[in-house]
Amino acid sequence: MTITREQARDVVERAVRRIVPDADVASVGDDADLRAAFELDSLDFLSFVELLATETGVRIDEDDYPELTTATGCTDLLVRRAG
Repeated sequence: MTITREQARDVVERAVRRIVPDADVASVGDDADLRAAFELDSLDFLSFVELLATETGVRIDEDDYPELTTATGCTDLLVRRAG
């Protein structure tokens, strides 16, 4: 299954909102640190990663975590792995 950049970005936004329901994802830049912007602790981040993987079917390993720092990084990884 392939995912467009727009679809991947939507998945990232939905996942953030599942963890932080009142998050204004649109106000945070694509290259902002998601953990800092939304005050995600370690468990929140793991839940976020699990949501990304579940929604897309993309396998995300611990080695991938550094790439998941920003919305752009998340989007790039999802598009690359799904394609």
